[in-house]
Amino acid sequence: MDNRLDDRDIAILAILSREGRIAKTELAARVNLSPTPCWDRMKRLEQAGLIRGYRAEVDLERLGPHVQVFVTLELDSHKAESFQRFERIVARADAISGCWAIGGGYDYLMQVVTTDVAAFQDLMDGLLESRAGVRRYYSYIVTKPVKTVPPALALLGG
Repeated sequence: MDNRLDDRDIAILAILSREGRIAKTELAARVNLSPTPCWDRMKRLEQAGLIRGYRAEVDLERLGPHVQVFVTLELDSHKAESFQRFERIVARADAISGCWAIGGGYDYLMQVVTTDVAAFQDLMDGLLESRAGVRRYYSYIVTKPVKTVPPALALLGG
């Protein structure tokens, strides 16, 4: 696919990132296209890997008790195999819903969702006792979600 995206491609991506279940006819109307060309663009964006999937946004509050924690971590070693080992261990931990390698003073930022603080601490104790190579970590418990929206794609250009 040509790397250049036009304004309609960006609009399609932005609407789908916020409203994944929108009817195709409604999407077409909102980006000022007829349904078939809009569908063709969606398929092209999917085939190019720009649309990786469609998901439901679940209201965790209604689902049940939980705690969400962001964690910054530093590893003992900065050898490639240390990062690879840590990432393999994290990939297998269901309670870790997001993990990003970051620059700066820490090596990783993790997002953890568990039933309670005790379950979170069990997860972290397990990471410390495993061969994950965690030197230290800092936990930040979410007390209130303030803003959780997909990125403003129009700002990223095309």
